[in-house]
Amino acid sequence: MNDLICVGSIAGSYGVRGEVRLKSFCAVPEDIEGYSPLTDEAGNERFPVVLTRAIKNGFAARLGGVENKEEADALNGLRLYARRDQLPSLPDDEFYHADLIGLQVYDTGGTLLGRVKSVQNHGAADLLELHGPGLKSTVFLPFTLEIVPTVDLDKGRIVADPPEGLL
Repeated sequence: MNDLICVGSIAGSYGVRGEVRLKSFCAVPEDIEGYSPLTDEAGNERFPVVLTRAIKNGFAARLGGVENKEEADALNGLRLYARRDQLPSLPDDEFYHADLIGLQVYDTGGTLLGRVKSVQNHGAADLLELHGPGLKSTVFLPFTLEIVPTVDLDKGRIVADPPEGLL
């Protein structure tokens, strides 16, 4: 399992004094500040984070070492990570997206359907984006207990009962 979990991203600068627009991917958005300092994906660069105010779709924040608008603009698109051991442990029926990506998905008869490429959420519920040799195109599988009754992180597999006609 990956020791770093993506908890947010930078969506450009905010103002002219080096603040950034910060999108939080945390269940409680403000919690992102408590995981500071955050790192880049490689875990090399560390960014102390202080939220300064709530703004539309996120927060204005100060990152340690970022002093002006140009430096803030240069970080646009940067994904920010926290160490797994900094984050709360989850109940048995909740998962970090990073743990689902790459898992193989089987139907209830044991046939391999594909592999989870990403986890998407467009407002209603999480969707598992599946890719695989037997699929003509990308399939989005609703990530509900009814459709995905089993997630076995130890074995790296998901058992799904997709709705008729989805695959």
